Amino acid sequence: MQKNSIMGNADIDAILESKDIKPTANRVLVMRELMKASHPVNLADLEVSLGFSMDKASIFRVLELFAEKDVVHVIEDGSRSLKYELCSHSGGKHSITDQHAHFYCEHCKEIYCFKAAKVPLIDIPDGFMPHSINYMIKGLCPKCSANL
Repeated sequence: MQKNSIMGNADIDAILESKDIKPTANRVLVMRELMKASHPVNLADLEVSLGFSMDKASIFRVLELFAEKDVVHVIEDGSRSLKYELCSHSGGKHSITDQHAHFYCEHCKEIYCFKAAKVPLIDIPDGFMPHSINYMIKGLCPKCSANL
């Protein structure tokens, strides 16, 4: 799925409908904000960017639906605040091979996507069926490490 902040409502509607999601006003608003984001965002980020157009509970319900329907990846960075990022896979269900590594700066708290760094697959015992992998690298980003 391509991020594009100038996509029209018809384009967003088509993306949502391709995932079997009815494009309600709230869902279109959240999708538009996720498309504008340059990095994974949390619920509070979306609440601020959407202003008074939606309450926190409504935003959360949309994010939960988007996660269930493979529109977003849910990222756990250890900050106790889930982050959401549009899934780059445009068709059908995404798989573990669609996921990429992330870097969490422990100083500025920014998350960086390393889209070229695919999540490495590891051998796990028979019978286990993973549905996601959280590959988070933690440390200092170039800007923060330069200020040491």
